[in-house]
Amino acid sequence: MNKGTAIVGFVLSFIAGMILVWGIGRTPGAAAKKEDGQAAAAAAPGAVALNPGAPKVELFVMSQCPYGVQAEALFTDVVKKLGADLDFRVEFVGKKLPSGELSSMHGPKELKGNIVQACAMKHAPGKWFDLILCQNENYKEVDTNWQACSQKLGIDAGKIGECADGKEGQDLMAASFDRANTPGPDGKPLATGSPTILINGKKYAGARRTGDIMRAVCAEYAGAQPAACKDIPEAPKVNVTVLTDARCKDCNTAGVEASLKQKIANPVVTKVDYADAAGKKLFAELKPAKLPVLIFDKTLDADKDAKQAFSRGMQDKGDYKLVVVGRDWNPACADEGGCGTDECKLSLHCRQQSPAVPNKLELFIMSQCPFGVEAFNGMKEVLENFKKNNVALEFHVNYIGDGEAANLTSMHGKPEVDEDIRQVCAMKHYKENDKWMDYLWCRMKDKDWKTENWQVCTGGETGIDTDVIKKCSEGDEGKQLLAESFKYTKASGVSGSPSWIVNNQQKFSGRDADTIKTNICKHNQLAGCEAKLSGPPAPPAGGKAAPANAGCGG
Repeated sequence: MNKGTAIVGFVLSFIAGMILVWGIGRTPGAAAKKEDGQAAAAAAPGAVALNPGAPKVELFVMSQCPYGVQAEALFTDVVKKLGADLDFRVEFVGKKLPSGELSSMHGPKELKGNIVQACAMKHAPGKWFDLILCQNENYKEVDTNWQACSQKLGIDAGKIGECADGKEGQDLMAASFDRANTPGPDGKPLATGSPTILINGKKYAGARRTGDIMRAVCAEYAGAQPAACKDIPEAPKVNVTVLTDARCKDCNTAGVEASLKQKIANPVVTKVDYADAAGKKLFAELKPAKLPVLIFDKTLDADKDAKQAFSRGMQDKGDYKLVVVGRDWNPACADEGGCGTDECKLSLHCRQQSPAVPNKLELFIMSQCPFGVEAFNGMKEVLENFKKNNVALEFHVNYIGDGEAANLTSMHGKPEVDEDIRQVCAMKHYKENDKWMDYLWCRMKDKDWKTENWQVCTGGETGIDTDVIKKCSEGDEGKQLLAESFKYTKASGVSGSPSWIVNNQQKFSGRDADTIKTNICKHNQLAGCEAKLSGPPAPPAGGKAAPANAGCGG
């Protein structure tokens, strides 16, 4: 070989090597290149180069957010169809506290799940999205189920675990949070909600359906579009009946119908009123718990995006699938004689047919719902305000859950049921001077409600006898008391924590002292109503406050 040939060979080898290095980490199965401050994992071997002009798509989620999980499911086909023509990655929404500690909305389990998934993007470049989809089959366990999913997919769990448990995982997550909190063109963080979708740096505000997302991505190609962009099928027609009741003042379905057009590409909507013969027949046949209700026939099966979008709370009723969107309205209660039935006599409609009960206030909660805890704590200032004005309120707390005494269930699991039981036991045995509240105030301060160490709220601090609560809560008495509370709540038509009913007639939402006081005073003229009490807490640094009507369930 002569000298010139050797030089040419060296140059060609060097160029080929640089192209290979550039291509590493550039597919949906790899971590994206870090540019413009984007949080990204380092390039990992085993990836395939992206095709020129591939649009960059960033999906911002929280790993335990059900809506984020739905969005990831929507991208399954997008990623599969576009392959190397899509620069896709998942980023995470969260906060870095002043101390440097990382925080995610749904708690430590979610944070760990986020970190695991960020580590998978770096160390399993060809399979990370498959790992996320596997974890999403039970997204409440993302902090642990990655190990079984790794084994199933042939991923080296050791590398991911080492990353997730060490500084590397923390750094990856901090960088991802930084990306979410980077100011956009409007000066606001790029992503504060899950999901948020950016396509080439621009927020996507269209419908969350595979076909619509495909069209939006394909529109971003600078050159010729890939073949997959020319083969986006027309969406199938989906028949949906909106069953409502004109007698219900709060059953305006305009928003629901607009939502249908967002979530279903080709909806065929029929609106039916309960007063019509067809409406009564549907209600009698399908027996939905409340109205309005969405009724889908088998055409829904042809549109998997729509089916996924409505999957939460969907009920199978023979050839139909139901999604109840109403909270309070049972039309049978408004029928002649309806308020005389056990099913209806506590419903809001039937309560309003009887005289109001002044100064009565009922709170409906789940004991481990953070919004319910916040509402109960807000009530302390309200009670103190009226007490110093010589006004006594008739205040009751009721619990949200399901089941009979032998099989009680609640949204946040057995620990919540156990604490519900202890609280109803305190109410039963310490009615005098509302002493039961001392136990609840103690349990709900700071983060104590998340612990199982309830005994610290008995004895010297509260005067509540530990043995009394223990005997009641571990025996049949407490279970029966809670079953009765669940039954009362269900008969009242309440399912969201917190919910309030004032004067036995008017329902409202709120968690801070001033909102609670204002709603009491809207229906009662009381001394102390003129006072200004504490409003909603300030949002955390870099974050935003939860909506005023935020809650669990409902």
